[in-house]
Amino acid sequence: MRIVSLLPSATEIVCQLGLSDNLVGVTHECDYPPFVAGLPKVTRTLIPHDASSGEIDELVRERLKTQRALYTLDLPMLEKLAPDLIVTQALCDVCAVAEAEVTAAACSLPGRPQVINLEPMSLEDVLETLHLVAGVAGVPGRGETVVGELRLRIATVAKRSEHVREQPRVVMLEWLDPPFSCGHWTPELVTMAGGNEVIGQPGRPSRTLQWDEVVAAQPDVLFIACCGFTLERTLADLPGLRSRPNWANIPAVQAERVYVTDGNAYFSRPGPRLVDSLEILAHSLHPTRHTLPEGLPPARRLTREELGIGEA
Repeated sequence: MRIVSLLPSATEIVCQLGLSDNLVGVTHECDYPPFVAGLPKVTRTLIPHDASSGEIDELVRERLKTQRALYTLDLPMLEKLAPDLIVTQALCDVCAVAEAEVTAAACSLPGRPQVINLEPMSLEDVLETLHLVAGVAGVPGRGETVVGELRLRIATVAKRSEHVREQPRVVMLEWLDPPFSCGHWTPELVTMAGGNEVIGQPGRPSRTLQWDEVVAAQPDVLFIACCGFTLERTLADLPGLRSRPNWANIPAVQAERVYVTDGNAYFSRPGPRLVDSLEILAHSLHPTRHTLPEGLPPARRLTREELGIGEA
């Protein structure tokens, strides 16, 4: 079976299922596992590479008005690759090729490849997408094995968190200009990690926040995982965050419990590495109870200087 993935999380799912050799094409954003960078790209972006966070947000909102995605298919490349299976999504209106475009493309291709849409809203939904892809690809047994291993890791974290006496108030931000709450599966991860997400709602989309909502939430921990941004790219937006009204009065800032992680690799991709995300978050919230597994990068805890709150 020749598989084309139209989103990074699907690429990670295909590879986790041991189907790397079947993967013949990916998106311009697919970067994990590292070998996929050398595969043919079947999409391109309309986002300028040097756009600021605010400019990206404006472009996204404009595209939503016209129901047009920010990415488009390279149809000649897709025809050349002749896939048997195309894995895409209809969860987000702007973060992948539009569903209608994918359907039209599949209908025009020789052999009419099968198209499956992944639309997880919760962690359980994400696990089910692995079963779905495994079944369609003809390797249901691999799906059972992989999901079983992921469930064991999830249960281990959740069990440790049962003994947490005090759950910190947590606000997870997945964008900074403007601020966005987390949603979908992320509030679940916070609960499993031993925290209390006080703005984001499980199973609901993320939403634009007024900054006053963040301040009023009085979080003990502020955790930043910007969708599609690396750690370094997110750190570049810190000056704008520090300039927000009452920044220094937020308990998380005063306690120096503001964390930044790679939102491109973790939290925003509904695939196997959501379990990595859970383990990273749990270690940040309760480091003595949750050991960080070997090979996972800890979230970056911002210093007083980075927080802009001066000397102790």
